[in-house]
Amino acid sequence: MFSKEESKRLRQEFWISFGKSFPRKWILYDTKIKGLTLKFHFELKKAMVSLDIDHSDLGVRIELWDKLLSLESIVKNDYLPEVIFNDSLILDNGKEISRAYVALTDVSIHNKNTWRDTMEFLNDNMLLLEAFFMDYRQILEN
Repeated sequence: MFSKEESKRLRQEFWISFGKSFPRKWILYDTKIKGLTLKFHFELKKAMVSLDIDHSDLGVRIELWDKLLSLESIVKNDYLPEVIFNDSLILDNGKEISRAYVALTDVSIHNKNTWRDTMEFLNDNMLLLEAFFMDYRQILEN
């Protein structure tokens, strides 16, 4: 079991190491579409790359989600075959979002032996997610 401080230190160490191993300016929050972000996640049981729609206006969130769903076959066929679409997900803070994501299981931020595989997974899949986003940004914007 790790203390809160040890866990925080390991998280910081991982993300610093990831940034040094894969130096790149990622899009992430800079999508220019309010309520749509690309995210990295690495937790105790899995790693994930996601496109999150968390707009505060439910109508806008649904509209963005519908646009993304209209591109589902393209995402699966051309970019991320393993992508999972979840239209309603409740975060730990109670906020409801919609998320399309790919996940890597059996890894842990507390286990340095899984870090290299996780870094490669995050890098490779975010590159694909960003490529999809850039190719279809206009459809999501309009």
